Amino acid sequence: MGVVIPLEESKNKLASIKPLVDLTRADMERVNQLILSKAGSDVQMIPEVANHLISSGGKRLRPMLTLASASLFDYRGENHVKLATSVEFMHTATLLHDDVVDESDLRRGKSTARMIWGNQASVLVGDFLLGQAFRMMVDVGSLDALDVLSSAACVIAEGEVLQLSVAKNMETTEDDYLSVIRAKTAALFAAAAEVGPIVAKAGRSGRNALKSYGMNLGLAFQLVDDALDYGGKAADLGKNVGDDFREGKITLPVILAYRRGTEDERAFWRDAIEAGNSTDANLEKALGLITKYGTLGDTIGRAIHYGTIARDALAPLPDTVWKSALMEVIDFCIERVN
Repeated sequence: MGVVIPLEESKNKLASIKPLVDLTRADMERVNQLILSKAGSDVQMIPEVANHLISSGGKRLRPMLTLASASLFDYRGENHVKLATSVEFMHTATLLHDDVVDESDLRRGKSTARMIWGNQASVLVGDFLLGQAFRMMVDVGSLDALDVLSSAACVIAEGEVLQLSVAKNMETTEDDYLSVIRAKTAALFAAAAEVGPIVAKAGRSGRNALKSYGMNLGLAFQLVDDALDYGGKAADLGKNVGDDFREGKITLPVILAYRRGTEDERAFWRDAIEAGNSTDANLEKALGLITKYGTLGDTIGRAIHYGTIARDALAPLPDTVWKSALMEVIDFCIERVN
């Protein structure tokens, strides 16, 4: 079940995060060791819950951004590893909390922690990981890095609450939606990229460039994710196609289809999303309307736009293998629709 998403441009060679993975491999091994160390606890359930999600096969893109953005400015210390681990713990904590809020059953193709240990354990272990993240930030001793990451934690929480306030509301605008994903997803991408130049003691222009890169990469990443929920395959998504529809999430493909539809079609969306009538038959109808109004292609078009802004943010920086790898990540995030 799904829809084919056309890309405006096709390339002979698909982009990959392999250059970034290869460049950060040695540092990521240290990050992974620190993750295992800091996820440990004498309270047995804490490492069990944490490792269930930590070991579930995520790409760990956000900590790689921290490592790469520090190396982009020739950083030679140890603190970028601690900050990268902090970023990954923040991300893992938000996933644990998200799955409780969204009542999700699957995450990366596995049962969510809340399905195995319950909602209370998921929330509390998420809180433990946030605590460990902040302890590592303090160890680094950079007030600027602490400021950036702690501010991001607040913004992410605000995004979660904002998403709750617009949930199952078909009058949600595209601007409302962008505010949610800017807070929920892009803020951590931006922070992950900005703390690299901070710890490398780069100038303000370097910080601003990486912050803009991360923010716009995060927007592009989430837009593609939301398109894939209606146009991907379950095996690739690690969740069921149409989960956003079943959970009543208001994402851009739905917003555009609702606003472009007839009054009868808008009544269908209100029944399916607001009233929770998200049957398989209604999912098929939703996919048909999304195809009819071309909203997946337009969602990807928005992602390409933000990807271009991310690319332009890095453009003035010297050409290095690190810059090239970060540039390719932009294309990778967008080309996942293939």
